[in-house]
Amino acid sequence: MTFKAPDSLAEQIAHHLAERIIRGDLKPGERIQEQKVTLALNVSRGSVREALLILERRHLIAILPRRGAHVTELTAHKLQSLCTLMSELYILLGNAVASGWLVQADLAPFLQIQQRLTASYERQDIRTFVDDSFSVMRAAYPFANNPYLQETVENLQPAMSRAYFLALEQRKSEMSEYLELFEQLLGAVMARDLPHIRIVLSAYAQRSCNLMLSALADA
Repeated sequence: MTFKAPDSLAEQIAHHLAERIIRGDLKPGERIQEQKVTLALNVSRGSVREALLILERRHLIAILPRRGAHVTELTAHKLQSLCTLMSELYILLGNAVASGWLVQADLAPFLQIQQRLTASYERQDIRTFVDDSFSVMRAAYPFANNPYLQETVENLQPAMSRAYFLALEQRKSEMSEYLELFEQLLGAVMARDLPHIRIVLSAYAQRSCNLMLSALADA
């Protein structure tokens, strides 16, 4: 594989490796060797090093002295900690959309994502479903207009995607539950009902966490 666009090469490499970690092709504890990645992707070693730093910032790998880069382990404590934080970030974004939308057209991106999620569920396409689940947050960024919130979510999203993918691989039926919660969320956002947004998103985060913990125990 050869990558183009040198200005974003490290990000492209990081995305490629992240996809492999999220799908489980690269296992927890597995070493990622710079030289092997360099040869496999036909890129410079410097770009690979930069990509690994990006992945470390996104909590998918750990870089240790004299041991190099290894895929991080998924543990129950890490998952619970991640879910607790992500729940509050979801609520901040949901409240921002509810408070900031002015006309129905402002909500069009979320309705489009809902349609894509439904289509992915019907195809039982877990990867696309997970991707579009996090597209919801990105559609909310302009309403929040908070670069620090956006950066935090972007750095945590890959770790969340990894756990979410593992969970849905074992229990695809849960996709329908997510769709129901998303429909409730859209209703609360349209009604500008901030207390109900918190209830829906807290329930979603708790359900997702329990699902991920169960999948982790069975893995």
